[in-house]
Amino acid sequence: MKIIFSRKGFDSAAGGGASPIVDGRPISLPIPSAGHSTATYGDLGLGELASIASRKKWRAKDFCHHDPMFREDGMCLFGQHAAAQTHLCNQGVGFGDVFVFFGLFREEETGEPHHRIFGYQMIEEIVDLSICEDNRRAELAEMGHPHALGMHSKNDVIYVGSGATAATDDPALRLTVSGGPPSLWNRPEWLKQGGLSYHDRADRWLRGGRLRSVARGQEFVADIGRRKAPREWLDQIIATINTS
Repeated sequence: MKIIFSRKGFDSAAGGGASPIVDGRPISLPIPSAGHSTATYGDLGLGELASIASRKKWRAKDFCHHDPMFREDGMCLFGQHAAAQTHLCNQGVGFGDVFVFFGLFREEETGEPHHRIFGYQMIEEIVDLSICEDNRRAELAEMGHPHALGMHSKNDVIYVGSGATAATDDPALRLTVSGGPPSLWNRPEWLKQGGLSYHDRADRWLRGGRLRSVARGQEFVADIGRRKAPREWLDQIIATINTS
């Protein structure tokens, strides 16, 4: 089994600022669309929040890349392509693995920017958009998923499975250490050097159970095999999200 730490949403480069925490609820702002989108920030009820987070660079009328897409029926649709999808494929990510989505957040405009987990998806179906049946692509396009609306690259894929987002900023979902830069994490005890893709350098694994995460990158894969500790950690994260 694999746990994928998947970075999503606004940050200083994509969007121009951190996603907000409003009344104790983290709200992940989708990044601006580069095409193939039918959803604006206003359509998602995020117009004002996007404007504030981006210092008015993005507004309600602007189209966004609504992905991952969490549906009211409890399903999550998540698209990936190009180098990031190649990495997932090379790491053997597949059915039964779990995406743990995290991003950059801050409390209103004055809070401390930090990385926190805001959602998850259990992989139950992998739709290869280059070879899937037309009716399946049409179903996903009808839902408005941007990757189904138009191919982003030759290896465009949509992961489908149950998932949810957190309704509160529970401390258990925070990755960044208190007072630290967003990239300095309190890592789970089970996560050791050599166990997370893109984090092979020894100087990233610090004393006191801390990890200096890479500045860029989207998908960081931990192959946990059948180990008990990471499964218990994942169960606790999912339970916290589902009960928040």
